[in-house]
Amino acid sequence: MTEKEVLIIGAGPIGIACALECKKRNIDYVVVEKGTLTNSLYNYPLNMTFFSTSEKLEIDGIPFISNNPKPTRNEALEYYRRVATSNELNIHLYETITDVEKQTDGTFIVISEKNTFEVNNIIVSTGFYDIPKLLGVPGEDLPKVSHYYKEAHPYVMQNTIVVGASNSSVDAALEIWRKGGNVTMVIRGATIGERVKYWVKPDIENRIAEGSIKAYFNSEIKTIKQQEVIVETPEGTKTIPNDFVVALTGYRPDFKFLETLGIELSDEGNYFPKYNPKTMETNIPNLYLAGVICGGMETHKWFIENSRIHAKVIAKDIATKQRRTKELTK
Repeated sequence: MTEKEVLIIGAGPIGIACALECKKRNIDYVVVEKGTLTNSLYNYPLNMTFFSTSEKLEIDGIPFISNNPKPTRNEALEYYRRVATSNELNIHLYETITDVEKQTDGTFIVISEKNTFEVNNIIVSTGFYDIPKLLGVPGEDLPKVSHYYKEAHPYVMQNTIVVGASNSSVDAALEIWRKGGNVTMVIRGATIGERVKYWVKPDIENRIAEGSIKAYFNSEIKTIKQQEVIVETPEGTKTIPNDFVVALTGYRPDFKFLETLGIELSDEGNYFPKYNPKTMETNIPNLYLAGVICGGMETHKWFIENSRIHAKVIAKDIATKQRRTKELTK
């Protein structure tokens, strides 16, 4: 049994920020991550460029130097890796948590694949990138269908359908087309997404207008078959020759895990978790949320640049509680 004051679940940028704040305040902590360091960022497309500038991705005031105004995935991986290693943060990687039990004295027993921890506080900073939003159509389980996009090379000279009109969908469509793929976009809405990066949006709109990339707006996939895809469009049902489907329809947090912890979720369809915005503490005492997971299904609400502050807020609240406990035991 390993005893710690704080256990942080998730070693993404916000989990790392929480660890830094705990270390600064001499709060005994451990970070447990089921994958690699900054696992979600690692799984981003190889050539991805962030919307934010590098200074907005910094944590704890540690400079993030980028070669361009908008940093790349590789630059971000290097930055967060150096922050974690140079500060000698206590991070356990490739260690999945299997059970969390609340004790009668208010502490938690956290069981992972490799360790058992007894902790006074838990910070959940698990992001949302692990569970894709499924299309829910026949054929979605075929090997040619992917809900993640890494690079364009597998789609060279292939008939590829990209589903969605978000940043990830647009980036994938443009990159696959430029590498020699035949790209068709299937978009549920009437236009390219409003949040698409401002320097990319004219590019995709021009490629669609000139016919280089075919786009079906106000349309949905109905069936995916081995060599074709059936799409319902305003002009009727279309049968499109197809080799690959890249369904970038978004992702969602692991709400089942939050519920097993006892965290209350709203029943409005957005699954907003209950927490105090002044402390980030949930309805379960000494159990905190940090980062994008605070937004429920509205995964665009919180991101690195506006949720970095969660780390300071949480560490301050934990330190205040520690101080009060010491005063009471004097």
